[in-house]
Amino acid sequence: MRILLALAAVLLATATSQAQQSRNLIVTPDPDVERLLDLFAEVSEAEEEVEGWRVQILATTDRQQLERTEADFKSTYPSVPIDWVHNSPYYKLRAGAFFTRPEADGLRQRLSREFEGVYLVKDEVTEAELLKMY
Repeated sequence: MRILLALAAVLLATATSQAQQSRNLIVTPDPDVERLLDLFAEVSEAEEEVEGWRVQILATTDRQQLERTEADFKSTYPSVPIDWVHNSPYYKLRAGAFFTRPEADGLRQRLSREFEGVYLVKDEVTEAELLKMY
C-alpha cells in the first residue's frame, strides 16, 4: 500500500510539474516570419486609400465652370463628399466614395436627373470618405 501511495505521489508531482511548465511556454518566432509580419503591418497601416467608386459629374477645361458646378452641388448635397482632379487639360468633378459599383450607381441615378453626362469612375477612396457615406 505504501508503494502505491508513493507511486501516486510521484505521478502527481510529475503531472503538476508538467502543468506548470506548459504555462510558461515560450514561443520564439522565426526571424523571417517576424520580418514578413512587420512588413505587412507597416504596409497595411500606411495604406489609407482603397479601390472604390465615385460618380463623375463634370469634365471640363473651364475652371470657372468647375467651381460653379462644385458650389451648386455642395449647396444641394452637403453630406456627399465632392472633389476634383486636374488631368490637363481637363478638370474632373467627382462625388461620393463607395466601396462597390452598385452603391455608387444609386447616386449616379439621382444625379443624372440634374447633371448631364454623369457616369461612374473607379478611383482610390480614403477610408474616412467611405465612413462618411455609410
